[in-house]
Amino acid sequence: MVLACCWHVETSGQETPPNVVIIFIDDMGYADIGPFGDTGYPTPNLDRMAAEGRKFTDFCVSSAVCSASRSALMTGCYHKRIGISGALGPKSNIGLNSNETTIAELCRSKGYRTAIYGKWHLGHHPKFLPTNHGFDEYYGIPYSNDMWPLHPATVAKRRIDPDAPSNWAELPMIKDTQIVIDSIQPADQEQMTKQFTERAVEFIRRDSEKPFFLYLPHPMVHVPLFVSDDFRGKSGRGLFGDVVMEVDWSVGQILNAIEDIGVERNTLVVFTSDNGPWLSYGTHAGKATPLREGKGTMFEGGYREPTLMWWKGKIPAGTTCDTFASTIDLLPTIAALADAELPDHKIDGHDIRPLMFGHSDAKTPHDSFACFYKGELEAVRNERFKLVFPHKYRTLNGHPGGTGGLPIAYQNKMAKRALYDLDNDIGETTDVSAEFPDVVAELEAAAAKYRNEMGDKLTQTKGTEIRPAGKLEPGDETLPLVW
Repeated sequence: MVLACCWHVETSGQETPPNVVIIFIDDMGYADIGPFGDTGYPTPNLDRMAAEGRKFTDFCVSSAVCSASRSALMTGCYHKRIGISGALGPKSNIGLNSNETTIAELCRSKGYRTAIYGKWHLGHHPKFLPTNHGFDEYYGIPYSNDMWPLHPATVAKRRIDPDAPSNWAELPMIKDTQIVIDSIQPADQEQMTKQFTERAVEFIRRDSEKPFFLYLPHPMVHVPLFVSDDFRGKSGRGLFGDVVMEVDWSVGQILNAIEDIGVERNTLVVFTSDNGPWLSYGTHAGKATPLREGKGTMFEGGYREPTLMWWKGKIPAGTTCDTFASTIDLLPTIAALADAELPDHKIDGHDIRPLMFGHSDAKTPHDSFACFYKGELEAVRNERFKLVFPHKYRTLNGHPGGTGGLPIAYQNKMAKRALYDLDNDIGETTDVSAEFPDVVAELEAAAAKYRNEMGDKLTQTKGTEIRPAGKLEPGDETLPLVW
């Protein structure tokens, strides 16, 4: 951890609990913004957030795919523990179980206003939607913006056969639990970043006397990429750069609104992403340099995210935290800040206020961390080392990816059992298991515990502590999608 100082770590019991904003980007790579090394297009608001706040260089999600990652963020649990894997689509009849406790529910229990604007992706039927999980209001899309009739696979088919059918329903826009636009069109997608931001700013300004929790999960920079006229062509680095610039603008609007109402010294803002870049899309995807691979793998490029935290007067400005932490830590941390009670059931996250506030002796609260992808325990890591287990993974194998919004095919390779020293080999290139047999044994023991609790398809292990996802039951209201 880069810092040695004596910042006081806040305890619970504050007179006014802090506001919380989580800005969650879709498919953003580790090196896609200025504070993490990109120099191809300007990101002044994210640069400001880093200069006035703290950069986290080893901040990871639970899994390198949409729904799994978002379920972990919302609940403080490994996605595997709560029955959510992969990316739910319009044919899915599962979602976040009502027995799970979300950040929004914790905040609302302490009198917070709560809202989400953007992509939910934890079940699209009404019982699964945000207003049934602690949010006062919701405006957004229920799953990824490519889950629509203009899916790239359909576009590719229609280049050959203009009448080729789509396998996807129309993409709706939802307000609370009702569809307000039943068929989102490209012109609508061009306005989404701007519209979700405008609604978020209005929410911040609406009632400054009451604490708020705002969740802003942007559909961008997930393909298909769309940008408003205000940013089209402005980056000089193609559509992807334009889209990142508009996301950066959104961050600036949020920070400005917080300062305009005078609550910057009582508001935590977290900026991070759900997983790494979708590399097969090439020019329409980001980059994870210097990390290995991207979205869809549990190598570092798939689940280590560019993360910034900002809270004037509390988070030390212009600092960097190299200590490991995760999105599953946000729920218990926010609970501690708001003096809210944690759920009765088991969670996997920990309070990371010492890391956020730069306490001189702060350490990672994780003795180990499980890297699950689609039911497979593909790796286990600790603060320094990562033990990878043999598994099949997708890779471009050095190819640059597609152009024009269409992907190229991945190749499948087998990962070998290997121990990587992430402190000295962040790109996961050299197996050091022979040099550190004690570390291998320690991580193997941790893996056995995770397998026993949450199961593992690789070893055909059934977990004993898995809670089910919510299921659509007979008589439940369904969302009337247009097919």
